[in-house]
Amino acid sequence: MRKKKKVNAAILIIGNEILSGRTQDKNIAFLSNWLNSQCGISVSEVRIIPDVEKTIVNNIRLLSKSFNYVFTTGGIGPTHDDITAKSIAKAFKVKYGFHKEAFKILENYYGKEKFNDGRKKMAKMPVKSKLIYNPSSAAPGFITKNVLSLPGVPSILNSMIENCKRYLKKGSKVHSKTINLFTVESNISKQLGLIQKKYKKLVDIGSYPFFRLGKIGVSVVLRSTSKIELSKVNKEIISAVRAKKIKILNI
Repeated sequence: MRKKKKVNAAILIIGNEILSGRTQDKNIAFLSNWLNSQCGISVSEVRIIPDVEKTIVNNIRLLSKSFNYVFTTGGIGPTHDDITAKSIAKAFKVKYGFHKEAFKILENYYGKEKFNDGRKKMAKMPVKSKLIYNPSSAAPGFITKNVLSLPGVPSILNSMIENCKRYLKKGSKVHSKTINLFTVESNISKQLGLIQKKYKKLVDIGSYPFFRLGKIGVSVVLRSTSKIELSKVNKEIISAVRAKKIKILNI
């Protein structure tokens, strides 16, 4: 059986409302989890940028060269500041205008009388883009080269996400294991560092503090594409924390 290669992605959140703090982003966590768990695609970078054409163009050019896929959210609606589609066309130097299929989908959805200029704008994009169908509000997302553009509204994005799968090359599934300990990070940092060094190309080890039942603890999270290596590291960490007589919560 042929081994799958590692596939990565970047997420580009576009919107002044996110940067101003007026709107709280929920798409990063959802997209990262979906890509990792459903597609075996690891999210390696996240950026949040304003609705500024030059900034969008520069980021799209850079990220599309650096990652297998780029997911953009926001800026594909009907208002004057929704400039993502036009900026992506400029980034790739492709024609921007009405996408015939997108126009037909929206015209059928709204009806000719209610299909105003603002709604027509949502059919404007790089004209040769492939569409990401939208079961919630009809306005499609689109894929240009390796850039998948989705709306910023979380409920609509969530409803569309499965329609992205057909365009994605799946990577190796990442498995994870969590060990919850009643201790402080400094008490296990040396041991974790040594184990991480030993398995640095095989297993990623992260430690995250928590406060539970009035006590401070640490969640040690292991991630790997190999279940065998994950199991080895899990056993070594449990052995190390038991030697220090640290209480393990989930054993």
